[in-house]
Amino acid sequence: MQLKIHNGAVDLSGVPILNSINIEINTNSRIAVVGRNGCGKTTLLRLISGELSLSKNEGEDSFFAVSGSPTIGKLDQMTFEEENISMIDEIRKSYSDIIGMKSRLDEMAEKMETSEDEKLITEYTALLELFTNLGGFYFEKEYEAAIEKFGFTEQDKHKKVSEFSGGQRTKIAFLKLLLSKPDLLLLDEPTNHLDIDAVMWLEDYIRDYKKAVVIVSHDRMFLDRTVNEVYEIEHGKTERYVGNYSNFSRLKKERRALQAKQYEQQQKEIERISATAERFRYKATKASMAQSKLKQIERMEKIDAPQSFDNRTFKTTLEPKIKSAKEVLNVNELQIGFDKVLSTVSFSVLRGQRIGIIGGNGLGKSTLLKTIVGKIPRLGGEFKIGDNVNIGYFDQQMALYSGAETVFDNFSNAYPELNDFEVRSALGTFLFTGDDVFKTVDMLSGGERVRLALCKLFKKSPNLLILDEPTNHMDIISKETLEDLLLSYTGTLIFVSHDRYFVKKLSDKLLVFENGTALFYEYGYEQYTESKKNTEITESVQKPQTVKSVKKSFTTPAKERSKREKALKKAEEKIALTEEKLSGLKEELTWEENITDYLRLDELQKEIAQTEDILLQLLSEWETIASELEEQ
Repeated sequence: MQLKIHNGAVDLSGVPILNSINIEINTNSRIAVVGRNGCGKTTLLRLISGELSLSKNEGEDSFFAVSGSPTIGKLDQMTFEEENISMIDEIRKSYSDIIGMKSRLDEMAEKMETSEDEKLITEYTALLELFTNLGGFYFEKEYEAAIEKFGFTEQDKHKKVSEFSGGQRTKIAFLKLLLSKPDLLLLDEPTNHLDIDAVMWLEDYIRDYKKAVVIVSHDRMFLDRTVNEVYEIEHGKTERYVGNYSNFSRLKKERRALQAKQYEQQQKEIERISATAERFRYKATKASMAQSKLKQIERMEKIDAPQSFDNRTFKTTLEPKIKSAKEVLNVNELQIGFDKVLSTVSFSVLRGQRIGIIGGNGLGKSTLLKTIVGKIPRLGGEFKIGDNVNIGYFDQQMALYSGAETVFDNFSNAYPELNDFEVRSALGTFLFTGDDVFKTVDMLSGGERVRLALCKLFKKSPNLLILDEPTNHMDIISKETLEDLLLSYTGTLIFVSHDRYFVKKLSDKLLVFENGTALFYEYGYEQYTESKKNTEITESVQKPQTVKSVKKSFTTPAKERSKREKALKKAEEKIALTEEKLSGLKEELTWEENITDYLRLDELQKEIAQTEDILLQLLSEWETIASELEEQ
């Protein structure tokens, strides 16, 4: 498969959104599309999916070409045709081809027990190979793992689709999209509203995906772990970079610096040559030389001055108005929830600490914050807020707030003591300038509403900031600005976030919700993930092996032989599947995009080593079964 757009332009309602799009997508492409909010990333995905068409690009040859007939998958195109079937049956629709093959293979295997028809055996072998290549031996494990990682329970699997909430239905549709494995997978902010476990599962899934993926995301760690090409949209144009997001960020600065240097050098050269030509152009004996110099300038391949970074962001300071007591918050056996207890929590917070709260959806992270700020009552236990603590609270629902009042009035009503100049000055630091302040709140984007909420919050100068998913709807530059602001903040910070980069950079303590408990860790995210990894390794080594009681069986030698023959055949199928996987991994080592991607090469080498170990174990099992058959 290949999809290519050359010099593409898109207008929406007569307004130019994209003016020079150049992108190439091939089989196995792992592409990120990045840029500021409103730059046209989602528009590009809509163009690729066929929802939009190219506009006429005056003076430029432009085209949109696709080879073959690739299937293109996008979340907003996923529908539920039947509302009254169970979730598990809806998910299994993604594997209809494999399930049909499995049924056909079972029928053929049954016939072969009483028939030696060569044609049937040949057909069975060909179908088995196709079934194996499509992942037929592990598709059930694949969707079971996906359902679990997306936070659904065993009971949820058997609920009707119509019984789920809107957010849960979106997750089910997302799972269907991923598991249907289109030739080109288009993902627009896929990590939004997924907890950390689900995001990590999604990373592994995309890395193993055998087809093309194009991702729009502001999650830097997610992009670092999934893509090997980045297309940035800036000033309506695309620029391609090889590597993950961190590599793009570095290369972009280097390219701009190099272009600026080359441009400056060329301008000095043009100035020097022009001065020489001007000095001699009126002298008869030197006129031809002057003309030659001017033609030299004309023949130069001109280097454009680098366009300035689109790095507009809010600029403000944040300092507590007053100093709080040393102990800011003490939580003791606090039971949180609505109609039932979600978790019981104990921890304490000292002045200046930064507590990151992470864990699965629905376990009580936001509920804890709402309980502390008095939005909902506690169900048991207690918490105490220290003396002189002035709380500033940001609710993730603020980005969904709508209203008919203007931005100016919304801020002014929160701070009636400020005059018009002071209101405009405060709003201006958060990029609400000129006529922007007269937009109504319901006209604002999610990112703009977050900025308005933070503008009002920071004006309060609290000494305890409690933030619930503050970076949702923010682009990367805005996230980095907020990170730097909070790092320099001398007050106390408690925050919930699914953005691992944000958590890693800011937290010095962690509160982790999992399995109905909330555990407090006296260290940050990086040390937490390392300790968790070590614990999992230790548990897997120390886990006691369960010994199954041997059940007496009464069987004939013929039945026993038939049983071993089936076991041998199954072992051979597993060996073939593992050998194929090993071959694919070794081939991936030679791919051009991986040759300079040392992180991916390291991952591949580890996976190859693990697969080789599994293959050796399978071969050993096969030899044992084969020996037993020979002895019979």
